[in-house]
Amino acid sequence: MPNQKILYITTEMYPYQEDTNMAAVVNKMALKMHNEGNDVRVFMPRFGQISERKFQLHEVIRLSGMNIIINDLDQPLIIKVASLPGERLQVYFIDNEEYFKRKQYYFDDEGAPFPDNDERAIFFARGVIETIKKLNWVPDVIHLNGWMASFVPVYLKTYYESDTYFKDARIVLSLYNEKDAELDQNIGEKLEFDNISGLKALDKPTIQSFVIESMNYVDMVVKGDEFLEGNLDTAFNETPTQKSEYLDVDSINQLY
Repeated sequence: MPNQKILYITTEMYPYQEDTNMAAVVNKMALKMHNEGNDVRVFMPRFGQISERKFQLHEVIRLSGMNIIINDLDQPLIIKVASLPGERLQVYFIDNEEYFKRKQYYFDDEGAPFPDNDERAIFFARGVIETIKKLNWVPDVIHLNGWMASFVPVYLKTYYESDTYFKDARIVLSLYNEKDAELDQNIGEKLEFDNISGLKALDKPTIQSFVIESMNYVDMVVKGDEFLEGNLDTAFNETPTQKSEYLDVDSINQLY
């Protein structure tokens, strides 16, 4: 079904990340939908490992310059854009010196999770939502990939609930076996600042608990990895949300 506006929100995409299933799947999904005549946009964090020179990222001044308040601190939002190498598919990068300049993704060199991973996820989610509104581009489908993206539906259905901008968008969540880690125990206070409370994930805030929480805020859950592990598999089997087993990329348009 061409002529849909499809928004991919992801933490990984080939060639910006290599050697992961998520990165490969998102790349193939986005290109397939793009080549079938849909209006496709991709949003992801501008992690420090992504070379701005190699991939020809440039700042979009008209979209940058907003401040997002996280934990009572103003954090400047910088938007960069690039075309997927060899393709006419635009990828937008959410950037911020404080949160995304570091070379590692979620864990330091000793393997410990960054203490501000929760704030980075909040900033990413709100940054994507605010930038889409500034683009004046209303997606028909929002497809989420990666744990940071799971904060997007939580915000859309709570903090932005009275905002009609995304009211007709259908949200798809792909699940992947990502490495789990604890999030800051004070994340509840940071979300409370945005009038978000009562989440079950706050009982024991982890990367995985927020992915599981977000299943309650989307229209469709799909396996991004063919076989899910542990609590993620249990949550998938138990969720009342409409769901799909793993689909190969050629069949992904059935979801939309």
